[in-house]
Amino acid sequence: MPVISEFDRQFVRQRARQYRDQLERHLAGELPDEDFRPLRLQNGWYVQRHAPMLRVAVPYGELHVDQLRTLAAIARDFDRVTDGPFAGQGGFGHFTTRQNLQFNWIALHRSADVMDRLAEVGLHGIQTSGNCIRNITSDAFAGVTPDEVVDPRPYCELLRQWSTLHPEFAFLPRKFKIAVSGAEEDRAAIAWHDIGLRLHRDAAGEVGFEVRVGGGMGRTPVIARVVAAFVPWQQILVFLEAVVRVYNRFGRRDNAYKARIKILVKAEGERFIEAVHAEFRQILDRDVDGDAQILTEAERARVSAAFVEPAAVSALPRTPVATPTLADEPAYARWVERNVHAHRHPALRAVTLSLKRSGLPPGDATDAQLDGAADLAERFSLGELRVTHEQNLVLPWVKAEDLPELWRAARAGGFATPNIGLVTDMIACPGGDLCALANARTIPIAQQLAERFEDLDEQHDIGPIDLHISGCINSCGHHHSGHLGVLGVDKDGQEWYQVTVGGSDGSSLGGGLERASGGAVIGPSFAADELPDAVEAVIDAYRAQRLAGERFIDAVRRLGPLPFRQAADAVRRTTGGQRPQPEPVAR
Repeated sequence: MPVISEFDRQFVRQRARQYRDQLERHLAGELPDEDFRPLRLQNGWYVQRHAPMLRVAVPYGELHVDQLRTLAAIARDFDRVTDGPFAGQGGFGHFTTRQNLQFNWIALHRSADVMDRLAEVGLHGIQTSGNCIRNITSDAFAGVTPDEVVDPRPYCELLRQWSTLHPEFAFLPRKFKIAVSGAEEDRAAIAWHDIGLRLHRDAAGEVGFEVRVGGGMGRTPVIARVVAAFVPWQQILVFLEAVVRVYNRFGRRDNAYKARIKILVKAEGERFIEAVHAEFRQILDRDVDGDAQILTEAERARVSAAFVEPAAVSALPRTPVATPTLADEPAYARWVERNVHAHRHPALRAVTLSLKRSGLPPGDATDAQLDGAADLAERFSLGELRVTHEQNLVLPWVKAEDLPELWRAARAGGFATPNIGLVTDMIACPGGDLCALANARTIPIAQQLAERFEDLDEQHDIGPIDLHISGCINSCGHHHSGHLGVLGVDKDGQEWYQVTVGGSDGSSLGGGLERASGGAVIGPSFAADELPDAVEAVIDAYRAQRLAGERFIDAVRRLGPLPFRQAADAVRRTTGGQRPQPEPVAR
């Protein structure tokens, strides 16, 4: 668990004081909205459809219980609407695919008080908005998973320190996202990021990075290209600086839709790669005074010291401990199968707390549930949690012998749904209920699909499947990378939904490295009330044609999209026409 340095604490406190001064001047009419807007955005404050939205950075997804309890208190004390047309809304946080937490109902005049609360525990919203390098994301199982080659967390921390308020990268052509993985399986979706880094070792055992550049979703989904097969860890900051320098110099600034680095890489191809390597060599060649940011062993050791195995874990005998069983408790056995994961320490397990359960949108947690998750982490996981790319939480340090007790406590708190990796463990953005950019609502659709497939026996029969839902083409729900994706579209002011099949974020659901891919659209969009039938028809077509043991994604790749389009078309022909839209869901 990283230790927040005194420098970091002083920095975020100073930033909070600066923001309070800016807010007070704005509320007094001394700082016009056009001048205040970039200042609030630099601190993670957006204005959404109905209210401000705060995005809190959770670097590489790690949280301490004190931080989570602070987030719970903010949800309880600030994220509440007491009067007006939205009275009763709020009181929850939303975990995102980029390991951040968002609040959606905090009044702007109270925002400085929230910044102070965050600063007390080393949290902030800096660089969660704007055309800069955003929160560095990573594998939620880093440091504990048996398939890990190199622990990515020290390198993520070095990247965080390097990229925070870097003067050259504060005003890039567009936002810029970096993800890091160090395991055999990619659980960080690195191929879908502006820069994706995979730690590995060369033939001599030396640590380095495979560097991918130019991934992204949105209107133009692109899989990142490998631009360097092996960059020694000592030189990784220099190489990344070369990448971003080339982007800063040649990236388009005249068109927001064409300003992401993926467009530059796609347009220039090998010329982009050659330019990056030329810039990399120039930085190293000109480094006569040692100004290039070459990492040293001493620096790596300093940062790595914060990520050593906890003393309580090191004290445990390294003798394998069997997973306990509970007689007459099939729900426990199912939870162990789906939510309990192997650990590098034979006496421990990592456990996923599912945030995908009936009654709340995917990734949401109420103030009480945030406090409840903190309690579970304190009792069972040495006070540490992780935020996953799939919008769940992970307890990384659970003793195998404690699993029955943890299951009972997690079930009481609403965290024990045994659906990890199954169809109801879906990714979804907040959609049109909250976001001003959305074309359609996602929350009612997600809830309808959760109800349609709530039978756990059916979910297990369907098997592993990634279902991703986005409310607009900006793809915050990562629909492009879903084995089965849903995209909200606007048709003459009405909400409709496009379906894709065959996408992948690069995770093989436990089977090693897998190629990332974008989903294929299977025909015209569906009305809101047709969509659950269409999704069910696609899944039924898979169940009817799958080979023994074949996953949904493998069946799509074998059969192609046509059988799934035909199944969905049958739904459209049966129901046809424009249908009434779902009612907004109160939370």
